[in-house]
Amino acid sequence: MKKKIEDTVHKMVSDLKHAQHAEGNWSYCFENSVMTDAYMIILLRSLETGDDELVVRLVDRIWKLQTREGTWKLFEDEKEGNLSSTIEAYFALRFSGMVGEDDKRLKKAKQFIEKKGGFHMAHSMTKFMLAIHGQYEWKHLLPIPIELVMIPKSFPLNFWDFSSYGRGHIAPLLLLKDQRFSLKTSGTPLVQHLSRAPDHVRYNEREWKLFSKINEGIQSLASIPFNLHQQAQQFALQYMLKRIESDGTYLSYFSTTFYMIYALMAMGYEKNDPIIVKAVSGIKEMACETKKGIHIQNSPSTVWDTALISNTLQEGGVDAGDSSIRKSVKYLLKKQHFKYGDWAIDSAVKPGGWGFSNSNSIHPDVDDTTAALRAITYSAAQQPLVRPSWDRGIEWVLGMQNSDGGWPAFETNKTKGILTSFPLDGAEAAAIDPSTPDLTGRALDFLGKKAGLTKDHPQVKRAIQWLKLMQKEDGSWYGRWGVCYIYGAWAAMTGMTAVGVQPSDRHLQKAKSWLESIQRKDGGWGESCYSDQEKKYVPLSFSTRSQTAWALEALIRIDDKPTPAIDLGITALLELMNRGGEDPSNTYPTGIGLPGNFYVHYHSYQWIWPLMTLSLYQEKYG
Repeated sequence: MKKKIEDTVHKMVSDLKHAQHAEGNWSYCFENSVMTDAYMIILLRSLETGDDELVVRLVDRIWKLQTREGTWKLFEDEKEGNLSSTIEAYFALRFSGMVGEDDKRLKKAKQFIEKKGGFHMAHSMTKFMLAIHGQYEWKHLLPIPIELVMIPKSFPLNFWDFSSYGRGHIAPLLLLKDQRFSLKTSGTPLVQHLSRAPDHVRYNEREWKLFSKINEGIQSLASIPFNLHQQAQQFALQYMLKRIESDGTYLSYFSTTFYMIYALMAMGYEKNDPIIVKAVSGIKEMACETKKGIHIQNSPSTVWDTALISNTLQEGGVDAGDSSIRKSVKYLLKKQHFKYGDWAIDSAVKPGGWGFSNSNSIHPDVDDTTAALRAITYSAAQQPLVRPSWDRGIEWVLGMQNSDGGWPAFETNKTKGILTSFPLDGAEAAAIDPSTPDLTGRALDFLGKKAGLTKDHPQVKRAIQWLKLMQKEDGSWYGRWGVCYIYGAWAAMTGMTAVGVQPSDRHLQKAKSWLESIQRKDGGWGESCYSDQEKKYVPLSFSTRSQTAWALEALIRIDDKPTPAIDLGITALLELMNRGGEDPSNTYPTGIGLPGNFYVHYHSYQWIWPLMTLSLYQEKYG
């Protein structure tokens, strides 16, 4: 097995070096659901841009993703199909002008939509898209006045309490709802009959409490200006415009940019306005190629991929002086943030983080920052010019710790539970930005392995205490940004061991027992996206490369010699690595964007995590 591991590691290192771009980065597809492809077709057709070739290619890929039952899914083992995805694909195919209404495949999709209760049962974001095109009534959406954005920050509940991701979407959605914006062209499909919305929308007690707090906030304005409504509109408009990146996208996301474009039109911008034209161009640049055709990424993962791959290569034995590492470090240094973003409103720390995608310059996050810092650590120790960037980055990470001891993704202490009742699906995850076990574990892993901090450091000690409190009864941890309990357990276990928590610690031993108990008969690990929705571990019927690598790394970190579970797992991982690229073990989404609605197949993960784990196995066990 030793030779097989050496050969596999050598091949992966060679493959990754060859895949590097001239500017030093790696760019792999961030493959998400059919939503972005469908919305791109809808956007291009509603703006009447032409772009027939792109539409044809997107239509072709959407057809290839349809199931035999006529539906579209978020992940392979999703039962029947996903209603929102099926609605989005159905509407886009109709809007493309290239598919007849009587197409048998479309009829199957329509039957599924009707069977599941129509548009009214879809995700909020799907309903917003339909309302923009006149196919769903605005009265059923977001009963929140736009004046919300004007509530002073001093009030107990205000716009700035939402997560940055939440605010990014809420600003254009409030404008669209406020204006009851509708854009119809001669090609807009008329499908209102599939709405099935009741006359009155019912809200629960928690939602009414939230509405009441928002109204209190608006009423609390010392003297309500007569033009408060217009001021709120202008505030929401300026909020978007100030966060447009150099490529024209709003916060570097497809979804925010999509809604911004229509919000700008609601405020009187023409569809050929330079801001809108550049925004469309920016999201066209998010296209990547998959085995099934062209795909529009929600947010290209270039910085994330580059940071992880650069560090993994170094862990795999590539010297920091190697040209591939030097080029990647040079690229990453260019992508460090030096502008103050929204994160600075509640944090005194100076800029120094990294974002997820190539164009991101104001929206850094903790996970990308620790990933980039890992990649430049050895260079920072050897090159005086790199050290200031490393110092600045670690200062930013330490400054982003939440008051509870854990780490969030984007901003500190965005944790007001009442906001999870905001009347948008997914608000429980998107409206706030709490500490999560996976981000906290990964921050500790960096601070221990690369920055030399130990469990006695005050901030590290608080993080360990928080992680221990968050452990589930079965020994796992919930992972917010990966699927799911395997991801959380891996991050927590590797993080705690990196800062000196002993393998004999009962929390680590409990986690070890849990990981071993869910190992599949084939030796690997596989977890369904359903875990994320049901908030409990749900096994997959097959193993995946990334989840097998995560579980193995966690076990290797706490065992001095290979156990039967580790040896069986390594054999399984090597076998998985030798399968073809379209095998489910490699294509199943193991990343999470929005729980219950948005899952990610990172094309880079087939190399990153197996290489990291196999390298660790070699280093530790010889």
